[in-house]
Amino acid sequence: MNWHIYSKNFKAYLQLERSLSLNTIEAYLRDVEKLAQFSSMREVQPSPEKITHLFLIDFFEYLTELGLSSTSISRILSGIRAFYHYLILENLILTDPTELIESPRIGRKLPDTLSFEEIEMMLKNIDLSRPEGIRNRAMIEVLYSSGLRVSELINMNLTNCYFDIGFIRITGKGNKVRLVPIGTDAIKYAKMYIENVRSTISIDDNAQDVLFLNRRGKGFSRVYIFMIIKELAEIAGIQKTISPHTFRHSFASHLVEGGADLRAVQEMLGHSSITTTEIYTHLEKSFLQETLHKFHPRGK
Repeated sequence: MNWHIYSKNFKAYLQLERSLSLNTIEAYLRDVEKLAQFSSMREVQPSPEKITHLFLIDFFEYLTELGLSSTSISRILSGIRAFYHYLILENLILTDPTELIESPRIGRKLPDTLSFEEIEMMLKNIDLSRPEGIRNRAMIEVLYSSGLRVSELINMNLTNCYFDIGFIRITGKGNKVRLVPIGTDAIKYAKMYIENVRSTISIDDNAQDVLFLNRRGKGFSRVYIFMIIKELAEIAGIQKTISPHTFRHSFASHLVEGGADLRAVQEMLGHSSITTTEIYTHLEKSFLQETLHKFHPRGK
């Protein structure tokens, strides 16, 4: 039996035998769908009855790496437990793989993530009357909108920004290239920066195609981006320990918690070796863009 059939029968069980609310049923089904998506991303793709507790540990560690909070992971575990309880009742499996999973011990401690409200607070505290304010707003909007690594942000090229179709072309680790959708707010402020700030700078010969530049017309260092974000967090009164990578975790966390497809999030983060051409056959770029617009807080 495949995941779809199991989920359909599980839904009927929740409705008819447990009489759960529609919201709870939908939440449980989303949890099972996340596990199914994770299964489809693996080289060996187990069916529901073949899932082991070690596979579940890998699954929850993956969610933790994406930046999901312990609260969100515990809630997802509840849905997975309900699913396997159903499989036990139906005599579809003999042992429950969730019995050995304990919420507090799942995954490893990660840097803090930011809530959408905290990110909004930081953005609102940027002084847009100053050229560096427009630039900083554009950089943070891009970081959060597209889940970039800080190295990818500072190495972004102007010629790789396809704002007319809502995508940017990123060269990530190992020189792997991927197309990433970019939100409307990020495009808005990036264009504002390009037209009103970057165009007024005397650009260094080695940085002619670099998107984000300092006042001397040169590219940024990773440390300088860290300092910008740390200062903004202090101004906004945020006590968490954050870095540029915090926005990447927050990007992934907010998408997954909103119900986004794990495979789409994985590709946008560049966790797999997706090239510019492979992206059309593995997942349609329109699907990635739809995922961003539907599930990202600043993509709606």
